[in-house]
Order: sequence, then structure tokens, then C-alpha cells
Amino acid sequence: MLRRLLFVVLVLASCRPSGRPAVGPPRRIVSLLPSFTEILFAIGAGDRVVGRTKWCDYPPAALAVPSVGEGLPPNVEAVAARHPDLVVLYNAGPNVTAAEQLERIGIRTVLIDLNRLEDLGPATRTLGRLTGFAARAESLAAFLDSLSHQPPPSSTTSTTLAFVVWDNPPIIIGHGSYLDELATAAGARNVFSDIPAPSAQVSLETIAARNPQWIAVLSDSGMPSLPGFAKRREWRAVRAVRDGHFLMVPGSLFGRPGPRSGEAIRQLRALLAR
Repeated sequence: MLRRLLFVVLVLASCRPSGRPAVGPPRRIVSLLPSFTEILFAIGAGDRVVGRTKWCDYPPAALAVPSVGEGLPPNVEAVAARHPDLVVLYNAGPNVTAAEQLERIGIRTVLIDLNRLEDLGPATRTLGRLTGFAARAESLAAFLDSLSHQPPPSSTTSTTLAFVVWDNPPIIIGHGSYLDELATAAGARNVFSDIPAPSAQVSLETIAARNPQWIAVLSDSGMPSLPGFAKRREWRAVRAVRDGHFLMVPGSLFGRPGPRSGEAIRQLRALLAR
């Protein structure tokens, strides 16, 4: 669970195609980010995915694809063993090195930025163009573009929350993040939206002083109904903790930009309206 949540934080924290010309659409794709895997299946290219990360758990059909490990950084040997003609990676430092290694052994790679709602449309179009599913990708991309342009509902704009992704020391989500965007789209205000970083360490006293109405926590399916820190004495300095105001949101849905981002916004709105 710890490694999964830290992976989510790292991911939440432009396309770089290879210089080699493409020779038709790829037939064997290794996807090294859960968001990319979801997009590939959504546009009709799921049957070409021959490798995924251990975190790629949606759609259910993706679980039948062999795992090549954690994906950040990727296991180059495990990826190469799937004999891909395209590897799609999240554009982050460790992956740049891996992409260069894969290119040196003749495997085409693409690094794509996908950090926020506004990145979803371009990433989907890129994957559609690369796989030959441009028309289906454009339809999905147009919908995903609309998510970042919708005005938030006015009924819940006074609702405040804080995303706590780690408790010791407390790590919260700031403005430069996908989760902050989800909160805004759902009509809530992240009390740490003034922090420009995607995530940051803060003190318990700071959380208590900002007095969020809700504490939102990314949860795994095996987690209890409340996080462990909810029972710890020091955390009771936070009013939302004392009142039991927790939003336990599934990490698989809320922890990644993707085709289900609209559903994540809808679910968060429903939770806030309770």
C-alpha cells in the first residue's frame, strides 16, 4: 500500500517521439503508466498492449496483460522481453534514461506528459495517432478537453477540503496537481491551493489552522473505512478528523488522469453533497 500511494504522489507531482520514422501502426505496445493503459483500451488499441505496469488495473481486461514491473523507473530488460515495437512512458527523469536505453537496442519509445486535466486531450490524440485509432481518440479527447473548461458548480463552492496523501510527516496536495483540479471541478476548494507544488510537507498545526471541512484520502480497496491516523491523538487537533469528516476516494479512480476523470468528478461532487 505504501509503495502504491507513493507512486500516485510521484505521478501527480510534450510528447518526445523517437527520431526513427514509424513503419505503420505498432502491433506490440508496452504501456508504462496506468493512464496510458486506460486510454489505449478506451480508443480500441487494448488488444495491442503486451506489457503493463503492476499498477495498471483498469479496465479489468488489462489485468490479463503481463506485468513488466512498477514502471517508474521501468525494468528495461523486462520491457524488452515483451518484444514491443512501441513503448509509451510518462515523461519523467528516470523514464528519459530508460527510453534512451530502449532506443539503443532498437525499440521505439514515446515520452508523454500527463499531469493535469488539460494534458488528457493531447495525450489521447498522440496515442490515437501512433496506434492508427485517430478518429476514436479524437472523440474521447474532445470530451476530455471539455472537463478542464467546465465551470465548477456554484452550489458547493464554499466547501473546503485537504488531500492528505501521507500522515507522518503530513504530505498534502497543492495547486499544481490533478487532484486540486478535481476538487475545483467538483465545486470544492482545496485549502492548500496556494501552494504551487503538486505536493508538499506541512505541519499538523498548519492543517488544523486551515480548518478544512473534509479530509480526502486516497484509498486502496483493502484499506479500512478510515485511515489509521484518524485514531491518533495528535491528529485530533484537526476539526475534520475529530468530526470524522473523511472522504475515502479510490486511488485507482482519483489517482490518475484518464478516460474516467469525468466519473471521478461526479463521484467527488456526490460525496461533497452528503
